[in-house]
Amino acid sequence: MTKTVIITDSDSSLPLELSKKFGIQQVPIAIHFNEKTMCSGIDINDQQLFEIIDREQKIPTTSAPSPQEFINAFQAAFDEGAESIICICVSSEISATYQSALNAKEYFADKDIEIIDSKTLTMAQGFMVLAAAEAASAGLSKEKIINTIQGVGERSFIYGALPTLKYLAMGGRVGKLAAGMADTLNIKPILTVQNGKLDMLEKVRTQKKALKHIIDLSVKRLDGKKMERLAVIHVNAPLEAKKLLDELCEQINCPTDAFTAEFTPGLSVHAGAGLLGIVVIMEK
Repeated sequence: MTKTVIITDSDSSLPLELSKKFGIQQVPIAIHFNEKTMCSGIDINDQQLFEIIDREQKIPTTSAPSPQEFINAFQAAFDEGAESIICICVSSEISATYQSALNAKEYFADKDIEIIDSKTLTMAQGFMVLAAAEAASAGLSKEKIINTIQGVGERSFIYGALPTLKYLAMGGRVGKLAAGMADTLNIKPILTVQNGKLDMLEKVRTQKKALKHIIDLSVKRLDGKKMERLAVIHVNAPLEAKKLLDELCEQINCPTDAFTAEFTPGLSVHAGAGLLGIVVIMEK
């Protein structure tokens, strides 16, 4: 194995096949339905999540991994021969995951562990993790791997379209009356990551226009630059995600390894079914 091991959390939305390919462990975000706790990416996926939500008409709560879960992940890496660990966490602005990993690090006073706040989420974080794993596999030093991670983060952007406010209303994040009015008027929020949070950028009418708008925003943000990496994220909408990817690639030259990925339950519960988003890492 490589001397430097990369660890992350499941809010990275990193597909499991990519995690396995590079030996990346994802410490799961917990989903709590009443007395039952499930682990994102292990016990529950987006489809199962919204089957339960729609049946129970209730939004579950989520929680960051405990320090003990990170201790277990770090110890397993060292037991397998790691000399150092770099742990890349979902933005500290939306989760206690980063702090939990920092607390776990204190247990290993004599070990080389770097905890990084990605200041982002979903595949923008996931692409930072992938770049780190590739750099580690190539034998780069820890310092160069960290520089690579930071560079990828600085060249990332996310635009998303939310088809309904129904689930935000169920979770109390917007009023039910406001959500009902928005759905009646066919108003669709456009989302982006600002200051480490997924926030509303603007609103447009109809889902078709919303998806066209996030493509237009992406093309404008690129401003002639090429994409180094591309993923279309979705919440329980794989066919729509593939269509969005195809439509984007009709307008601009896409990386050959572009793919679609689940938002994953730890994030999806805060947005709702049907979310579609574009995550890009621009070339240097």
